[in-house]
Amino acid sequence: MQTVTPRQMDILKFVRDFRAKHAYSPTMQEIGDFLHLSKVTVFEHVGALEAKGLLLRSAKHKARSLQLSDNVVFPQESKPTQIPLAGRIAAGQPLEAVSEQEELDLEEVFAAPGPTFCLRVVGESMIDDHIRDGDYVVCERRETARNGETVVALLENGEATLKRLYREKGRIRLQPANPQFKPIYVDSVRVQGVVIGIIRKL
Repeated sequence: MQTVTPRQMDILKFVRDFRAKHAYSPTMQEIGDFLHLSKVTVFEHVGALEAKGLLLRSAKHKARSLQLSDNVVFPQESKPTQIPLAGRIAAGQPLEAVSEQEELDLEEVFAAPGPTFCLRVVGESMIDDHIRDGDYVVCERRETARNGETVVALLENGEATLKRLYREKGRIRLQPANPQFKPIYVDSVRVQGVVIGIIRKL
């Protein structure tokens, strides 16, 4: 990763943590308020990080469009087998993902391909897929998914949930793996990641 100043690293960490907590990006004003910087200064730092290829925009001149590139390496996450524990994910009713500054060292139990993150499952709606309350799901950070894949889905109300995704005519079905729970039907959904592994502590 290219060299960054301490303040630029602060911005990268804030964008990471904000997205983990809210499932969307902070505005320039929110970055400035948190770091006690003027909006002009934030724009300068963000521009420098974009020039270094460390920050990306999903849409130019659009608020909440900042995203970290795959080239970003944080000092505490430099070990390739440490997966960020981004928070909790509901397997019952939708629950907002909450950032928790923890890590899982999976060097001997899991080799994760590409950018990954980890979530702690809350609820029992996926038990027929052998995903239980208290499990950790390892997710590949992706914005697309095939029918039937288990995804971290961001709903229109800003809440996130763990379900199997099925695209049907005119709608999307988020299917639980427990007959006691009903499917969630939505017009659109943002995929945050696809489950590629499960870790269970016995």
